[in-house]
Amino acid sequence: MIERRVFLAAAAGALLTAPRTAAAQQSQKVPRIGFLDAGLGFGPPFLDGLRELGYIEGKSIAIEWRHAHARAERFPELAAELTRLNVDVIVAANNPAASAARDATKTIPIVMAIVTDPVGLGLVPSLARPAGNITGLTIQSPELSGKRLQLLKEAVPRLTRVGVLWDANEPGRRALVTETEAAAARLGLPLRTYEPRGPGEIEGMFTAMAKEGVGALIVYGSSMLYVHRGTIGQLAAKHHIPMMGPAPEWLGAGFVMSYSPSLNDMFRRTAYFVDKILKGAKPADLPIEQPSTFVLVLNLKVARALGLTIPPALQARADQVID
Repeated sequence: MIERRVFLAAAAGALLTAPRTAAAQQSQKVPRIGFLDAGLGFGPPFLDGLRELGYIEGKSIAIEWRHAHARAERFPELAAELTRLNVDVIVAANNPAASAARDATKTIPIVMAIVTDPVGLGLVPSLARPAGNITGLTIQSPELSGKRLQLLKEAVPRLTRVGVLWDANEPGRRALVTETEAAAARLGLPLRTYEPRGPGEIEGMFTAMAKEGVGALIVYGSSMLYVHRGTIGQLAAKHHIPMMGPAPEWLGAGFVMSYSPSLNDMFRRTAYFVDKILKGAKPADLPIEQPSTFVLVLNLKVARALGLTIPPALQARADQVID
């Protein structure tokens, strides 16, 4: 009889404990991240960064993927969707994504990935003290434009006129062009800018470059230009114009060189900010990071196809050579 009473007491205790255990398990909310980008393939490095910090998609973290597919006008709609879902953090890939996220919410934390000029875009008052709900990374560096131009001039020693191809539709690009114009003036190098409003204008601009004697081209990235980088590479080959790309990820499309941080590394780094915020940090207390490591990559295969010989001294300084 005593044994039966003990069993019943234990069973009753188990029944009372079970709901509390189940409730505790249900209360362990899985964080939900909104990933807002142009659909250019930078999700995998972001996931790599999360895995390094112990997060696994579908298990310890959920991700709402929203891709604009290189149509910047879709970002406001997609940012509004993520806001209605009340995600814990929004990762905004580029300038238009970050601007759209800022306009959509003043409370959900926003982590930028490769924004060029967050202060100039009005996203934050300063890099050191971002305030508000936005933090993350910027690809901005005061010396970057001048260094790119200098390296391009070394690669093409007889360069007498340089061109800049950029997307005027994407906010925040004008500052890069202004910096490049100033660097060209210091080097005494005439510079022409080309601003396609859509992919249909790119071919005509390369025809104009050839007529105007542009001997090399710097391309500043945007969603539209990235999607059409293959066409840009083909046109550059047709007109024998060596190009400096905005990042190593562009070199497979017919670019001779790039000097920049790795975009993959920057997307991987955004996971650090997401982790800090999920653990209680406020975006306003996380200074925005600028790149500290730049990689020079040369594509000798493309250079040879253009009849260009990269000086050995420049090859020796490259971090990576594609041959």
